Amino acid sequence: MFARFFACGVLILAMPGIACAQDLGTLNPKPLPPLANPSDPNTPAKELFGRKADPAPLASRALGWYAAGCLSGASALPINGKTWQVMRLSRNRNWGHPNLIAMLERLSEQGKKVGWNGLLVGDMSQPRGGPMRTGHASHQVGLDADIWLTPMPKRELTRKEREENSAVMMVAADRKDIDPTVWTPQHMAIIKAASEQPEVERIFVNPAIKKALCRDAGDSRAWLHKVRPYWGHDYHFHVRIKCPPGQTDYCKPQDPVPAGDGCGKEMDYWFTDAVLHPKPSLIPEKPKPPLKLAGLPAACRAVLDAPAPSGKPIAVQPDDTSLEELEPASELPGRE
Repeated sequence: MFARFFACGVLILAMPGIACAQDLGTLNPKPLPPLANPSDPNTPAKELFGRKADPAPLASRALGWYAAGCLSGASALPINGKTWQVMRLSRNRNWGHPNLIAMLERLSEQGKKVGWNGLLVGDMSQPRGGPMRTGHASHQVGLDADIWLTPMPKRELTRKEREENSAVMMVAADRKDIDPTVWTPQHMAIIKAASEQPEVERIFVNPAIKKALCRDAGDSRAWLHKVRPYWGHDYHFHVRIKCPPGQTDYCKPQDPVPAGDGCGKEMDYWFTDAVLHPKPSLIPEKPKPPLKLAGLPAACRAVLDAPAPSGKPIAVQPDDTSLEELEPASELPGRE
């Protein structure tokens, strides 16, 4: 156990944006204090979007890039379904584009058929998307969702359990493979089912999990193409769907996934000593400046300023922001 915590601490030093364990929620969430000057252009966008508790009553649009954008007309995944439950309710991050909601509900039903009792859904997006105050660089446009690698129990979890339970660590202490005492064929089955959803563009998992999937997939391997290894992701898998059809004027897609099943020599990098045992830098890395509202599509200002929902949604207008000016859509180094 100590080895896991030690490795996690080193990883945080080497990769400041990575979270190694699941933060607890709270049973008594309190609203953030109002900003002294929210119109200050130097205010981090995460402070503005993190204070919006309701969606923008606009047409549903994924605006911008997964790690530099916002979301209008968001829908909430209900906190309880027959085949899913939402975790960490205090975060208010169970929002997404309607396409994401539909995919999660469908996946939860199909998961039941392959032996996965139901989904425990972690972070999706904030009510209006945008940068988050804690936890993620992506999840900004309502097209990302974290799904715990722990199946839903056959009962409704209490509020306390949803805020304080942790998913099960799937990776062995040496980080070179899955933990065979907890990994099951059903884990592969639910990831495979997610990959086979037509909207899904990528799935991020720990490299040790990708290694196990490559080993155990057998002759049916086309679905492995979408499953990408990435730091962290040892308690959950991260599903990312494509930009919605007809929204290329608003939403910037990610570069296509490289050809092949991803199980060849490209996996070697993830098991090098430099990745498994990163050495802390002797010179602290200068923190990256937080995104400002000016760094997001111009339409995000209208999303931020929209009144609380009431009545029929109105259309969000295209803006002059070139999507090419947003963060490059490379996979490595990527964004979770």
